[in-house]
Amino acid sequence: MTAPDPTREASAARGADRALRAAARHSGGRLAAAAACSVAAAGAALAEPAVLGHTLDLLLRQDPAGARWTAWCAAVIAAEVLLDAVTARLTGGVDARSTAWLRRLGLGRLLRAAPHHAARHSPGELSARLTAQATTAGAVPAAVVGAAVALLPPLGGLVALVLVDVWTALAFLAGLPLLALLLRAFARDSGASVSRYQEVQLAMAGRLVEALAGARTIAAAGTAEREQARVLRRLPELGTEGRRTWRIYGTTVARTSALMPLLLYVVLGVGGVRLAEGALGVGGLLAAVRYAGLAAGVGAVTGRLAAVVRGRAAARRTAALFDLPELPQGERRLPEGGPGTLELRGVRVVREGAEVLRDIDLRIPGGTTAAVVGRSGSGKTTLAAVAGRLTACDAGRVLLDGVPLDELSAGELRREVGHAFERPALFGEGVAAAIAFGSGPAPAPESVRAAARAAGADAFVRRLPQGYDTALADAPLSGGELQRLGLARAFCRAGRLLILDDATSNLDTLTAREVERALAHDVRPGTRLVVAHRISSASRADLVVWLDAGRVRATGPHAQLWRDPAYRAVFGAGAEPGGGREAEPAAAASALATAPVPPAAGGPDAQRNAGSDAATGAAPAWAEGTDLGPAATPGRAPAEGPEEGPDTGLVAAPTPRTGAAPVEGPDTGPSAGTGPAAAGGDGGRSGGRRAPGRETVR
Repeated sequence: MTAPDPTREASAARGADRALRAAARHSGGRLAAAAACSVAAAGAALAEPAVLGHTLDLLLRQDPAGARWTAWCAAVIAAEVLLDAVTARLTGGVDARSTAWLRRLGLGRLLRAAPHHAARHSPGELSARLTAQATTAGAVPAAVVGAAVALLPPLGGLVALVLVDVWTALAFLAGLPLLALLLRAFARDSGASVSRYQEVQLAMAGRLVEALAGARTIAAAGTAEREQARVLRRLPELGTEGRRTWRIYGTTVARTSALMPLLLYVVLGVGGVRLAEGALGVGGLLAAVRYAGLAAGVGAVTGRLAAVVRGRAAARRTAALFDLPELPQGERRLPEGGPGTLELRGVRVVREGAEVLRDIDLRIPGGTTAAVVGRSGSGKTTLAAVAGRLTACDAGRVLLDGVPLDELSAGELRREVGHAFERPALFGEGVAAAIAFGSGPAPAPESVRAAARAAGADAFVRRLPQGYDTALADAPLSGGELQRLGLARAFCRAGRLLILDDATSNLDTLTAREVERALAHDVRPGTRLVVAHRISSASRADLVVWLDAGRVRATGPHAQLWRDPAYRAVFGAGAEPGGGREAEPAAAASALATAPVPPAAGGPDAQRNAGSDAATGAAPAWAEGTDLGPAATPGRAPAEGPEEGPDTGLVAAPTPRTGAAPVEGPDTGPSAGTGPAAAGGDGGRSGGRRAPGRETVR
């Protein structure tokens, strides 16, 4: 186990104490009432021995006032019992309110923090911090008040013992220094042990949640026993710390339990001697013994002190969420009717000391569909998060229609900037509620269904047992269906900027193209920022932002960027240029241009061109899902042409050429060297007429 950092622990302790004081203020009224009742009960307990002793003396003398004092005894005892019951009731309410306040504060700060800050804590740790440990911490305010008030009967009993008989009081005081040493050692040792116990408990909870989340992977890999061992690896350490905690507590209780009766016997012996000397009456002896019993109750403070120690240690864990930096927002609104122009000026993002984005200067005009492409780890998702204010940049500014995003109110920002993710999380009682989920007024049912149709989800939702009213728990969803519901939610609340972070990765090619078409025609017009991995998404975009190692390497139309072999390599369409220079595309194109048109497939003269099926009758590369448009010059994609025919139609170019950008292909990228494609962002539109008999439907 790593050595603790004293400075960090001291800071965490101060933060936890501040949170506990705030929780106490939150329940200040009830806490004050509980303290008042507890003090009154302590007063009744202190009055009881004196009243009992005086009543006993009156009854022994057969004084007529004895009956009245007997009634007083009954009243004092009844008041003590009633006040203790009210105190317990109020204390339970304070514990519940303090726990709820700590949970709301921790959860609110967690949800308002940037996702990368929240991700520092595993789901298991977060669950433990907000449940069991928040409950333990929530008991601290009432426990502190209870421990303070619990000192009143012992201290009052000691003072009353001095007033009854000073010699019995001196006999009792002889053992108090030893008791103080025991309590001090208990507070010190148990605090350290409880803190280590809770640390190990958090780590095990995190591993358990990870294993539960990956149960299918564990089952498929056959590593259940190994994962069980990993989750329980620190169980011996947990047991050691738990036994140490209870050993400290038990030892302290045993010692105080042995010390207090000895002191009582000493007081009783001294009081008996004083009674025999005539310096103390029978009622006085009874009062002295009862007050000595109250004074001995200081040992019972051990239990209250233990609750405070455990609660403070738990509060340190829960308070870690309070230190998460909140994503700040302003109060401004966007100008009415703005087109959704997005600007990034000198944006820099640092994560764990490494620059994820650097020197990003980008302007996306309103109404533009911009595709963000790049290799894995180039910063695409971070750019999308910064553009939508899911995280803050460490330098630079992001503006929407001229207004910095950090100056917008949270409500305005979330109304006008929508998101769809690769793995969406659905919230709500049913499917319709999950699609309508978001801030602001609930959309009409017609809007929900329209959004589902645009996302290609309406058909499978209607097939569910209760259609749109089907509970999410009763709706078995595949990865693609889950993504379509996430897209429907984004479409339902689309604003002037819509960010799709790889939100169609689980969709088949045809569905993805239908979604793209609906996004262009059926969803509220605005600016689209699409994190893209498919060539089709990039080719249909108005603008492509090419990221490379956290920098914008180039921007422009897909057809223009396709001339760069390094850009084609992003999609797996060809290798990186060797030696920093491109291969000779012009020479290859010239050779192809002079080649005769190949005969039907299967003939002896059938030719293949650099991995492409050029034979008109052979199974060409585009038969696997690659759209081929008219012939294009090498190294560039042809210009966009008018739409003609269905998107699923494919046309074989009579003279295929290398280097052109295929429009559509499998998710892993097109085959290297396939024929040219229309790359104007037109969803499969071709600039040429379709040849009869050349159409293939996927």
